[in-house]
Amino acid sequence: MAFIKKEYSDGFFNVGKNNGFLPKSIPLEKLPQPYSILQDILDKMPVKINNESGYLDQPGAIHIVVKSLPNYFEQVSNETDIMLIQALYRGYCFLASAYTLEPSFQHYRKTGDYGKAQNILPIQIAQPFVEVSKKLDVYPWLDYHYAYSLGNYKKIDKSGDHKWSNLDMCVRFSGQPDEVGFIMLHVDINQHSPSLVGSVINVLHALKDKNSTNSIKFLKENFQTMKLMNSRRREMWKASRWNHYNDFRVFIMGVKGNEELFGDGVLYEGVWNEPKQFRGQTGAQDDIIPMEDIFSGVIKHYPKNELTKYLIDLRSYRPKCIQNFFKDLEDTVNELSEEGISYILSKQNNYEGLCYLLGVLEEIYHFRNGHWQFVQKYIMANTKYAKATGGTPIISWLPNQMKAVLKEMNNVIDLIEIKDLNSEVCDLFNGIKNEIDKKVELLDHQLELINKKSFSADKVFELNKKYNLSDKKD
Repeated sequence: MAFIKKEYSDGFFNVGKNNGFLPKSIPLEKLPQPYSILQDILDKMPVKINNESGYLDQPGAIHIVVKSLPNYFEQVSNETDIMLIQALYRGYCFLASAYTLEPSFQHYRKTGDYGKAQNILPIQIAQPFVEVSKKLDVYPWLDYHYAYSLGNYKKIDKSGDHKWSNLDMCVRFSGQPDEVGFIMLHVDINQHSPSLVGSVINVLHALKDKNSTNSIKFLKENFQTMKLMNSRRREMWKASRWNHYNDFRVFIMGVKGNEELFGDGVLYEGVWNEPKQFRGQTGAQDDIIPMEDIFSGVIKHYPKNELTKYLIDLRSYRPKCIQNFFKDLEDTVNELSEEGISYILSKQNNYEGLCYLLGVLEEIYHFRNGHWQFVQKYIMANTKYAKATGGTPIISWLPNQMKAVLKEMNNVIDLIEIKDLNSEVCDLFNGIKNEIDKKVELLDHQLELINKKSFSADKVFELNKKYNLSDKKD
């Protein structure tokens, strides 16, 4: 059984204390000259380009222009530069989604409902796309890491920071600021992942060495980093207006779980004889909360149902280096104690460490509850289509995990003795303990509403204010 290492790399990502979950270096903005025709299509593809009409704004235009795209299969097969391979994969991801989902988008514009997608991917997209996906060892469909988000950013001010307002997308669908803000905020949040990943690794080594001082130090760092990440996450309400989410949402839909759009799947011409189904790009593919769930013990409370199977299935949609990191993380926690790190801290009478672990769980809750509020406003109040981009029911998978967080919070609260602890830690403990029942009541009240045959998404959202747990500060 492998104890957690200091870093995990595939050449593009290098998961550890230096880069966290962001790429080792800023991705390529453009494909080089040999791929100029592909790059030209990507540049002219967005619905709007400086208020001018792009290919996706004109019904059928993307299908016409793809007819003149060369099949770069042979060139792609010979590429060995990981940065170029990633940029090629990103380009084909966007083009495949644009090509297949453009009819759905046009139907949505006319009717407010998603129409049928094109489910044949022509050979000049399919063959090179599958080839670059093999080089990265990922699925040939729009993903979160290499394609839509973490591998798709550039800085406006090259010497500036990673805040969403200083970032732009290399490839786009809508071409509008709301799409840019929506996905670049994920990069913004992940700029703090080096501290988060580093603190997780350091806590586990400290627990192994029975070093209580370091356990407390790095648990506190993890808690403070999660708090900072939540403050950045709340910028979503400003970065991307909820009523503009449908300007681009259909293009990040997956095939699997979206039979209404794709039927039996997508046929990759010249590659496979039968249609394939892959999941869509989703924020659930991000690594922050899954890592924290494994680390903190929330994963112990995942219910045995289809939604949990979906979350575990999503691990296969991550880069292999991140999959390996998650596996070693889970093995390491179990090697230390199958009952989780809360049990170890309790056995070591490390109540200060347990208080910071409780703080981490509180921030996991706020992250998930904030995401749940995004679902209520950006999706439930905005569309009749009841599937998430990853292909799951939109109103059930987040509450599924929030219940698991609340269970582990109560478990940790029961383990803590606050005598002899300093006032800062006592205040943290008491503040969380006194508010946890309110969190349970809010979720129960919301689920009661949405389980009715008809419900108002606005009323579900308004309950957050009633319980003083609103993520959006007006």
